[in-house]
Amino acid sequence: MAAIFSTLLFLLTLSESYVGIFSIGVGVNYGRIANNLPSPSQVPNLLKSLNINRVKVYDSDPKVLQAFAGTGIKLIVGLGNEFLQKMSDPQQAQTWIQQNIQPYLSQTKITCINVGNEVLGADDGQSASYDSYLLPAMKTMYAALVNLGLNKQVCITTAHSLKILASSSPPSQGVFREDMVEYIKPILDFHSQVDSPFFINAYPYFAYKSDPDNVRLEYTLFEPNEGTVDPNTNLKYDNMLYAQIDAVYSAIKALGHTDVEVKISETGWPSKGDENEAGATVENAGMYNRNLMQRMQQGQGTPARPSQPIDIYIFALFNENMKNGSTSERNFGLYYPSGTLVYDLGVQSYALPRMDYSSSRKNVSNTYVLVLQCVSKFLIAYMII
Repeated sequence: MAAIFSTLLFLLTLSESYVGIFSIGVGVNYGRIANNLPSPSQVPNLLKSLNINRVKVYDSDPKVLQAFAGTGIKLIVGLGNEFLQKMSDPQQAQTWIQQNIQPYLSQTKITCINVGNEVLGADDGQSASYDSYLLPAMKTMYAALVNLGLNKQVCITTAHSLKILASSSPPSQGVFREDMVEYIKPILDFHSQVDSPFFINAYPYFAYKSDPDNVRLEYTLFEPNEGTVDPNTNLKYDNMLYAQIDAVYSAIKALGHTDVEVKISETGWPSKGDENEAGATVENAGMYNRNLMQRMQQGQGTPARPSQPIDIYIFALFNENMKNGSTSERNFGLYYPSGTLVYDLGVQSYALPRMDYSSSRKNVSNTYVLVLQCVSKFLIAYMII
């Protein structure tokens, strides 16, 4: 009889593995620059089907914050660049938190406010005008959290692009741009004082796209390759993302800090692009994200920090059809708006079922029906014997 129950447990465990295999702590960016996405109320169930428990959003839309209430999913809420100047006023900052964060905290697990996105080093002209407002806004919003008794529950950070680096190769020689140091140094001091992470948006895809003749595709996709060796440390790198992370750590150290953690707030690979966008294919996107997730499941660190697991938010949950720019910008999603996976996201020996949201409950039920049928046949056979 013990063998019977062991078999039953095995079959049920197998069915759970089939339904959801993303229990690896991966986060995802939930962008909504589109006119064809499912309602926010549908998204938590879609995430749960993959066991995704951390999400970063780009605003504080009440419908989104309410949708995540009671789900246990940890949420990073974004504050747009256009609000930075206004948030430099302590009263405005506290009012914003009281209206957009505090009312939801009892039900929604808001863990962080991302103040601005890729403000420093921007080349669009508009974001550059916000440089001087970034740190004051971060400081006043943190002070507001302290006044409201929320600073132990919610952290303050901002996300940077790799354009703030003057050099990233070799990783040990990573340094920030000279014109960025006056802004970044005090931001690092702030992170150190309040114990919040340094967010970086890192995309090996763009390095390959800009120079496909000299950047090895396998090196960007975590595929087998000969790798590169940092001549100063003799550390070997078999993928570009880890080299970029260590370059950021080197740049931070050059400004006198070893006490600030780097987290990847965005990384991903597009499944479609224009004719001049090398590498933007479904196959490459699937390889990048599957290989990255496998590395995360193994708890890997970078060569310079092997014992420190990497914290990453993949970009993005959905393809977003209203984003500006090239075709690739609208095709970074893991999912089509219908809720159907763009490509297989299997981890190790498991394969994630392709399902849209409307049929997810039916597919889950069918899985369990099949399992129970198998168990029933097994029990009947056992009793007959």
